[in-house]
Amino acid sequence: MPTYDYECDSCGHRFEAFQKMSDTPLDTCPECGKRVRRVLSGGVGISFRGSGFYVTDSAKKAPEKKKVDSSSSTSGSKG
Repeated sequence: MPTYDYECDSCGHRFEAFQKMSDTPLDTCPECGKRVRRVLSGGVGISFRGSGFYVTDSAKKAPEKKKVDSSSSTSGSKG
């Protein structure tokens, strides 16, 4: 649910309210009972935590297999 910031026009009290986007905005200050208005806030940036969010963290690499040189192999028969 989004968090909305409100400020009272009379006493200046600022508070936050968790509301659905479809809820009607609050109109009464919990401190003095007068009119409040919704304040636009800068919001919070998105913070991705844990592994898997960045290119360097996205996948674990499998260990590299050693390359075998076929010309130095002695297991074949030459005829």
